[in-house]
Amino acid sequence: MANGKRRINLNKRIWAIIKGLVIYILIALAALIFFYQVSGGPKTADSSEVPISQIISDVKDNKLTKISVEGDKVTAEVKDSDKKITSRKEAGESIYKILESSGVDPKTVTIEVKDLSIQEAWIGILSAVLPILILVGLMFLLFRNAREGAQGIFSFAQSRARLFTKDQPQIKFSDVAGAEEAKRELSEVVEFLKTPGKFKALGARIPKGVLMVGPAGTGKTLLSRAVAGEAGVPFFSIAGSEFMEMLVGVGAARVRDMFAQAKKAAPAIIFVDEIESIGRQRGMGFSGGHDEREQTLNQILVEMDGFTPNDHVIVLAATNRPDLLDAALVRPGRFDRRVVLSLPDLAERKAIIELHMKGKPFTKDVSTEKLARRTVGFSGADLANMLNEAAILAAREGKTAIDNKDLEEAATKEKLGPQRKRIQSEQDRKLAAYHEAGHAIVGHFLKNVDPVHRISIVARGMSGGHTMFPPTEDRSNESKSRLLEQITAALGGQAAEDLIFKDISTGAASDIEIATNIARSMVTQYGMSSLGPINVNPRPMFGIWRGMEEGADLSPKLHDAVDTETRKIMDLCYKNAQDILRNHKIKLDKVAKELLEKETLESEEFEKIVGKKKS
Repeated sequence: MANGKRRINLNKRIWAIIKGLVIYILIALAALIFFYQVSGGPKTADSSEVPISQIISDVKDNKLTKISVEGDKVTAEVKDSDKKITSRKEAGESIYKILESSGVDPKTVTIEVKDLSIQEAWIGILSAVLPILILVGLMFLLFRNAREGAQGIFSFAQSRARLFTKDQPQIKFSDVAGAEEAKRELSEVVEFLKTPGKFKALGARIPKGVLMVGPAGTGKTLLSRAVAGEAGVPFFSIAGSEFMEMLVGVGAARVRDMFAQAKKAAPAIIFVDEIESIGRQRGMGFSGGHDEREQTLNQILVEMDGFTPNDHVIVLAATNRPDLLDAALVRPGRFDRRVVLSLPDLAERKAIIELHMKGKPFTKDVSTEKLARRTVGFSGADLANMLNEAAILAAREGKTAIDNKDLEEAATKEKLGPQRKRIQSEQDRKLAAYHEAGHAIVGHFLKNVDPVHRISIVARGMSGGHTMFPPTEDRSNESKSRLLEQITAALGGQAAEDLIFKDISTGAASDIEIATNIARSMVTQYGMSSLGPINVNPRPMFGIWRGMEEGADLSPKLHDAVDTETRKIMDLCYKNAQDILRNHKIKLDKVAKELLEKETLESEEFEKIVGKKKS
């Protein structure tokens, strides 16, 4: 099927090229014929060409022995000489009549009339016929383009949804690793589509819509295609942004057209990706209730749960911002089910890794269990890309199998970006070494911070170095003591700079930002300060005003209290980081020295210097 489509597309491209060449050839021929007609046909550049009256006069004077006529060209041979003179007569006039009308007997000279050459005959035919053909062809092209343009105007209202049928390659639930709860929920949608009578017999109503919510890369689109593949029904896929156009009313018209197509193909699935682009809460714009986006949303609401029955078309939608969706859109009767996809846990990461390892050679010491534990916080898309990057790295180095080194580099690249080879001064390298060593030493001697996995002063992305503390287990909650220690570890880099150089640099900017965000969340959202369990940062009603309305209903005194509590947490954690580094300065120096020599230290090398982490 795919080969057939490729052949069709190739044939279309070939025909398009041929048509273009024919048009250019016709235009070139028309230009040549026009030039030929304007210039009066081909002319000789011979300097001996004379007027026809000179030929007649020479015949009277018996100076010529022979006259040759070829078309309009007249060539005369001079008596007692090898010289020839040429002239031209009127087109269509006979040389005999010209001589007789001038009172000259044609018999006094030998006259030879030659037939036109094939070239001149063809030029004559083409000059008469080809301009007409070119004119007709050009008019045909103009009318056809005008007709297509007129059709294009009306095609604005046609749906841009792409149809995937059961004849095309299908994705099944077996092709999706992890997300077992989501697959279980969606498998019932497949049953609804396959055997609707089974549920109607018990009075159950088929869901009209399923909303899939989750972070980017967790498999929302992939699961939607798997539902279509399992059910074996037509699958219409469209992005929310494809409904919108500059013309008012186009989005609503496309919604009507899309649902009309799906109803004709029912049972069918409509998949709308990034639905928040058209499903945002109404009343959030500046143009009242009649802007294009709101009209499109209103039409979706009517199509999903209006007067027209819609029993055999299920709408799947995906979003990573459910808080922005209009309440009328997500209510039961429209989106009856909400399937939440989260980042994969240990078992799911292992399954995803094993799925994407198929078809790739690995060394025997590669452990999927260890790799799954190493990649806490990775989405399914991250894991797939990590394994692909590892294969690329191995191929670049000419290896026959992917090893642990390739996987480690790929995982680091996925999170922090590629290495940036740049020339650094010794002072910058020393500053980076102590900065990263400060993070590592502080984190190592804090009870609730995960063990150091890698320390490096090699620049990646926007950072000049990195210290990695990947989680050793999946956590759904964070304790106050752990959050405080995370802030302390984040401030360890600047504390080390202050201790060693008696100065601080701009390299701690991102660390301070991360630490401040955690501290402010502890105060405003988690109730982990002296203000007690109170949310002092309420979410505004309308997301579009979020930047302007945050905390708008709080008193200035409470604002000051939030700032004071945040400052207390930051100062306390910074002091703790300084105390740890002073107590372990010798180890700090050793780690920094090792980093300057090797640039990167793995967990085993780090623990040889500072000892095993106490649990």
